[in-house]
Amino acid sequence: MSPAADDALRDEVRLLGGILGDIIRDEGGQALFDHVEAVRQASIAYHRDPASHPAKRLEKLLTAMSVDQAAGLAHGFALFSLLANIAEDRSTRRRAQSQAEAGARPDTPEGALKRLADQGVDREAVRALLDQSLISPVLTAHPSEVRRKSVIDRIAAITDLLDACDKAGDACTLDAIAEPLRRQIVILWATRLVRTQGLVVQDEIDTVVSFLDRIFLHVAPKQLSAWRRLLEAPELKPFMRVGTWVGGDRDGNPNVDATVMAAAFRTQARAVLTFYLDEVHALGAELSLAAELAQVSPELQALADAAHDPSPHRADEPYRRALTGVYARLAATHEKLGDAPPPRRPAVQAEPYPGPDAFEADLKTLHDSLVLHHGGVFADDRLSDLITAVEVFGFHMATLDMRQNADVHERVVADLLKVAGVQSDYLALDEEGRLKVLAAELASSRLLFSPYADYEPETLKERAILQAAATALAAFGPQAIRTHIVSKTDAASDLLEVYLLLKEVGLYRPEDPAACPIQAAPLFETIEDLRAARPTLERLLQEPSALAVAKARGVQEVMIGYSDSNKDGSYLTSGWELHEASRALVEVTQKHGLKLQLFHGRGGTVGRGGGSSFAGVLAQPEGTVQGRIRTTEQGEVIANKYGEPEIALRNLDALTCGAMLASLGKGTDHAFTAEHGATLSDLSARSMAAYRKLVYETDGFVDYYRAATPIAEIADLKIGSRPSSRTASTRIEDLRAIPWVFSWSQSRVMLPGWFGFGSAVQGKDMGELKAMAEAWPFFKTLVQNMEMVMAKSDMTIARRYATLVPDASLAARIYGEIREEWQRTHDAILAITGHDALLGGQPELDRLIRLRMPYVEPLNHVQIELIRRRRAGDDDPRVREGILLAINGVAAGLRNSG
Repeated sequence: MSPAADDALRDEVRLLGGILGDIIRDEGGQALFDHVEAVRQASIAYHRDPASHPAKRLEKLLTAMSVDQAAGLAHGFALFSLLANIAEDRSTRRRAQSQAEAGARPDTPEGALKRLADQGVDREAVRALLDQSLISPVLTAHPSEVRRKSVIDRIAAITDLLDACDKAGDACTLDAIAEPLRRQIVILWATRLVRTQGLVVQDEIDTVVSFLDRIFLHVAPKQLSAWRRLLEAPELKPFMRVGTWVGGDRDGNPNVDATVMAAAFRTQARAVLTFYLDEVHALGAELSLAAELAQVSPELQALADAAHDPSPHRADEPYRRALTGVYARLAATHEKLGDAPPPRRPAVQAEPYPGPDAFEADLKTLHDSLVLHHGGVFADDRLSDLITAVEVFGFHMATLDMRQNADVHERVVADLLKVAGVQSDYLALDEEGRLKVLAAELASSRLLFSPYADYEPETLKERAILQAAATALAAFGPQAIRTHIVSKTDAASDLLEVYLLLKEVGLYRPEDPAACPIQAAPLFETIEDLRAARPTLERLLQEPSALAVAKARGVQEVMIGYSDSNKDGSYLTSGWELHEASRALVEVTQKHGLKLQLFHGRGGTVGRGGGSSFAGVLAQPEGTVQGRIRTTEQGEVIANKYGEPEIALRNLDALTCGAMLASLGKGTDHAFTAEHGATLSDLSARSMAAYRKLVYETDGFVDYYRAATPIAEIADLKIGSRPSSRTASTRIEDLRAIPWVFSWSQSRVMLPGWFGFGSAVQGKDMGELKAMAEAWPFFKTLVQNMEMVMAKSDMTIARRYATLVPDASLAARIYGEIREEWQRTHDAILAITGHDALLGGQPELDRLIRLRMPYVEPLNHVQIELIRRRRAGDDDPRVREGILLAINGVAAGLRNSG
């Protein structure tokens, strides 16, 4: 970061922080302001020397504070973090823009094409790849976004004010916008930061659709148009397909059913059709060309005549008359698919469109006539953008994935088989026995289900949601649902069960299995699952049914889970097992003449696969990308990566560029060698042993974890519609990965993102590891991600969380083990990177993290004190609120919750 950029960032933080300080004084009183400042200074002193006299003052301030003071402190520091983030985001955006303009970034289209050209890859190869590509960010409702939408909206408003000032140049100064900024920050100060009511699935649907509507509908077509121009390929097919899980993911969420799925499609259809209606209305206002002054094609004239527009004012305006008819058909489609009247009544009545292709054809009739008679001025305009949007989004807006646990499918299939008298005890069969039964049923046209028989409620619920899927496909077309993901896959029968259930609702037909519109995709997520991935997929593709579906698409999709594999075996082991499973899977698909389509189940934190998406794609094993990649985007990551159009476009391009370079370029995983593999395999085994020894084999670890982190309090945050645990058990195995990572982040240990690495490399040749990091992008990315997460960890603050453990000897013992491993890992990373301090090679990131910490650390201290009070029996609701505010603020400051 240049000195000028550093100054600009400091100026913005100072301005925003100063305004907030004035508001705290005005709205909360001088006493609160003084207390906030005293705690901030004492927190800094504590961090410098936990045994010092000023640090003891922190303890005194915290224990003496009233409940109202605590809530005010948490609220104030949380807002400081949010405002600092705004300044940081703008600084990062300015730097990225500058680097892009200088051609220094390979994650931009120009930079990626230049790198490929330097390696001898021409643009024709890029065009051919993108024409067969699928780049798909998939928005999920995984609960790690702690900010309310109202808070996100205020952040956007403040950002817009600062951006507008930038665009005005010298005509605007920060001081000049201080008052409008103050207005927005006053609103933010008076806005509740935490939810008082839990979310339901419709809330999550609405949130995802708001991002689709506000950002993706505008950005994805813009991206496709830009690539078409850059590659001189006007017919380039859409390669960016936005996906969603919300309304189709019922794994562990009993609230998702057929009614919810139908509501998800209805909500998406209303949003996308309203957008199209607004665009058609705007085009009608614009295209006032008169027949007397402008020629039209016969097709356009026919479209205008078919509208039967009665208005005499438009009698000589064929484009407007044509758009009147288009609008009427679109309005009828809105009423049919969105189950609601359009926002603006049409001038005439018409039949709804049978599908988006017919709508697109009408738009192209207008466009072709304009270009034919008026040339290039109409070649790339608002109408062109609308056509591109229809190509990308259709009437469904986002492709909805279905997901369910394999255990549910096998119970449902067992129930259907038993009631039909085919197999009395399917669950007792071994794998080959199950496959034999399933293959026979998939070859038979007879259905198992009878409307006159009695079934388990679970069976009826699953059948109903698959019927809803069939209805959605009939209404919206093949892009509406493409995949049914099976979590906990450990056998080929887990996938055939899905095809059998699809057969029951008419989506899989024995006489034409290749026509099945939904592919069953395994999700391998534990270490054991990943190691069994090759034989499982090999056995699946031996089945004619599954192979026929895959051959029809040319790909077999497989999802790999970063979160549970990490919780199962450590960050290093998870990364390595994912790498090796990916290599094995591509070999299996290639043997069958198929492409592998990997779906990466990543979260926001390093412990859940977080880090740079661009670097992550480049680090994939050779041959596993092939222009096709899907990745989950969830929680706080959605707002961080796609909250603003410019940032969203940059992230979509980065994902696209990563896929291009990984598929066509050199210098990615091509550097992998057998020696690297042997070294990583050994390190992985050692890391997993150290991790599992602590987490699963240490007496009292669960008690320590549940006391020394706010895991119990996180459940009160109301940030998702599904439970935080799969069962009522307190075992680590049954806890979901998000709260597992979230709680360690809050306590500043960040354990899932690094533990085990120090023990793994102890006694190893650091020179060899350093050379390996320099030569091999996979290992380099792995080390960089650990380095980043360790820079956000703080063992001094973690020690204070350990004081929440009732058993002091247990606390000392386990904290000591964690602290020792942290030091080993810290030292190992420095030895590998060759730097004197963490992030020594990433000074910009180091400065940004240091900028946030003065606002985050006081929140940790307030959180600890209030948790201590609550667990001691203080049931004042304001104590609970203060804890939640502190959790919210720490999450905002660290910028990745789960």
